[in-house]
Amino acid sequence: MNLPLIPPLQELFDSVLSQKKIRLFILREDLIHPHISGNKWRKLYCNIEAAKLNGSEKLITFGGAYSNHIAATAAAGNEFGFKTLGFIRGEEQLPLNSTLSYAKSCGMEFRYLSRTDYRLKEKPEYLQQLLKHEKGYYLIPEGGTNDLAVKGCEEIVVDLKVDFDYICCAVGTGGTISGIINSLKSHQKAIGFPALKGGGFLKNDIEKYTINSQWELNLDYHFGGYAKVKPELINFINSFKIQHQVPLDPVYTAKMLFGIWDLIEKDYFRACSTIIAVHTGGLQGIEGMNERLKNKGLQIL
Repeated sequence: MNLPLIPPLQELFDSVLSQKKIRLFILREDLIHPHISGNKWRKLYCNIEAAKLNGSEKLITFGGAYSNHIAATAAAGNEFGFKTLGFIRGEEQLPLNSTLSYAKSCGMEFRYLSRTDYRLKEKPEYLQQLLKHEKGYYLIPEGGTNDLAVKGCEEIVVDLKVDFDYICCAVGTGGTISGIINSLKSHQKAIGFPALKGGGFLKNDIEKYTINSQWELNLDYHFGGYAKVKPELINFINSFKIQHQVPLDPVYTAKMLFGIWDLIEKDYFRACSTIIAVHTGGLQGIEGMNERLKNKGLQIL
């Protein structure tokens, strides 16, 4: 499966960048596909090829009620002829939110797991019980990260036409940055920005998939934890869109770019460096976040 669209590399211009003598590009992975965008396409396509080779008829996966991965898996199943089943963390809530409504429109079936049961999903005995009535399925882990997903994400760097010093991406499960790390040249470094509070545990997960040490995690820009935001982040998202005509999702890419900008101002990056920021998509989550922001008087444009 080839990329539906080769993602453009967009250079950003700003007085701070000029002052610090930094070139900053954003890799618009969000434009790859309208519904299977960013790192979700990269993670899923090798798995879909494997599912086809296995003769599987159904894709089964896990995620939260606002999960980009759930939405993308449902879209992929619809596009490539698979049934889909999503095990959703939490109790069923009606009406469905925008993410689950979209996934349902793609034909995804839902089963809801309590948060306690959801934490057991990686235990073999519980998983066997959960799937005992399923046949002809292909299992994709929460967030989509596995060996095949990392292989797909290695291609993010391979096709880049600009030589760079640093490449940055948001980190959820660690699959995307693992693929990026594996494709680095000797003079290049990857910086991951975990969206989870206390994301240092991801270091061990990333080391399982990577072959070099030219990377680090910056734990300072999670804004309180996964899917949590603050007014300064929302203001940054809206200002960024107005200035650069690039929409940012509030859970992942916005936090990364906020961190990059802050580090540039603090002279973390050496002068005359070239930085690439990977836009990993996730824009479907904006509608759901705006639903939650209403009572705070905030809105993402």
